Amino acid sequence: PPAGKVLMATVKGDVHDIGKNIVAVVLGCNNFKVYDIGVMCSCDSILEAAKKYKVDVVGLSGLITPSLDEMIFVAKEFEKAGLTMPILIGGATTSKMHTAVKISPQYFTPEHPVIHVLDASRSVGVVSSLIAKDEDYVQEIMEEYTELREEYYAGLEDRKFVDLEKAAKKKYAIDFDATPVAPMPNECGVHVIDNYTLDMVLPYIDWNPFFQTWELRGRYPNRGYPKIFDDEHVGKEAKDLFDNAQEMLMEIVAQKTMRLKGVVGIFPANRSDDGEDVEVWTDQGRTEVKATFCMLRQQAEKDNEPYYSQADFVAPKGHADHIGMFAVSCFGAEELAAKYESDNDDYKKIMAQALADRLVEAFAEAVHKDMRTKTWGYAAEEDMKAEDLLKVKYDGIRPAPGYPSQPDHSEKSTMWDLIQAKELAGIELSDTLSMMPASSVSALVFAHPKSQYFAVGQVGKDQVESYSKRKGVGLEQGEKWLSSILNYDRD
Repeated sequence: PPAGKVLMATVKGDVHDIGKNIVAVVLGCNNFKVYDIGVMCSCDSILEAAKKYKVDVVGLSGLITPSLDEMIFVAKEFEKAGLTMPILIGGATTSKMHTAVKISPQYFTPEHPVIHVLDASRSVGVVSSLIAKDEDYVQEIMEEYTELREEYYAGLEDRKFVDLEKAAKKKYAIDFDATPVAPMPNECGVHVIDNYTLDMVLPYIDWNPFFQTWELRGRYPNRGYPKIFDDEHVGKEAKDLFDNAQEMLMEIVAQKTMRLKGVVGIFPANRSDDGEDVEVWTDQGRTEVKATFCMLRQQAEKDNEPYYSQADFVAPKGHADHIGMFAVSCFGAEELAAKYESDNDDYKKIMAQALADRLVEAFAEAVHKDMRTKTWGYAAEEDMKAEDLLKVKYDGIRPAPGYPSQPDHSEKSTMWDLIQAKELAGIELSDTLSMMPASSVSALVFAHPKSQYFAVGQVGKDQVESYSKRKGVGLEQGEKWLSSILNYDRD
């Protein structure tokens, strides 16, 4: 008989399941029966499956920040339905702190704890302890999470935030006369990118995240690729994995089972008069606003340093500035993964997904380079080796909506409308703005050499009110999209 039964699901609105698939394989190899109900799973479907299969443990997974709210909702519904199985929380956007502060109070009891699992290699120990009803283990976690909650709330009281008005006065002030905006783009407007074959992006692949996906970590000095192959603990495994990856990659390239497609847009743009947003103009006449990208500004108090917002990187009216953006995808991975799944080959299924992720990231790197050197052309002289590109030695940045420099995923909707990513390239957005297919990358492109990556961090209610108003949504809606960065409790 199996050592226990585990239900696995990626929550509603989220399409990422590579980490979940690895956990499922690891648990399966350790004699657990895993019921994997896939991605975009509604709360009802998770509840139903948990009851139907009479599972011992439920694992929830998610990659994007809106999934955190969905996990809180699922935990509340489990409590309402009177379910008694422990919940495991995992995925890139999740953390022990968030689980302790926001999810576990909804459901955690000594009988059915809520536990954050950092990676697949730890899942077996956690699931085994839960199924063995190890009371000491659960007690320990309960105490740790209580401490984390206390630490979090004490930290909120200790941390000082400045109001938005003060932060805006101390913004990152670029002198656009001294360092002017990028020259007029060679090609403005929207362009479909479908002329890239897979072999054209191979030189741009960054293999480091590939090994992280498979949870292979070399120790210093053999941390990164290719030094990981010299590591005495994981070197051989890493090399075997890499060789298998190369073999599958060559197969994919030869058989064209995956393809790359995307959309690029470059538009005349200026910072709004209040300095908080970026307005995109319909044309070079710059009289009619076509769309507005709402930005967020840092508010955590600091000494003599500016409070950054992405709006600071775009020049005010009177300068002929522009903003770029792109959405790119690797199509075909889902079909290939499904084929391997039907062959019961989990290893190849995960490998196909991992390679699609590498290919689309490489494609994004190539597209951004094309923008810098050709379509926008502000760095036409740039001549860099691929490894220097991966170290971001070029001018300008390409932050993704939903990530630290602008943590609100809903800004993707504005981008999708502008560049028509769905109509022109078939790249869709879920209701919580996960990009589909799963192997997709989107970004805003800032050309100014002084633009830089930063993390907004937590924001205060005054900014959330201002931001919601500028976006034309109610406060509750604004708080929902920014829930993971509020410096106050919504409830």
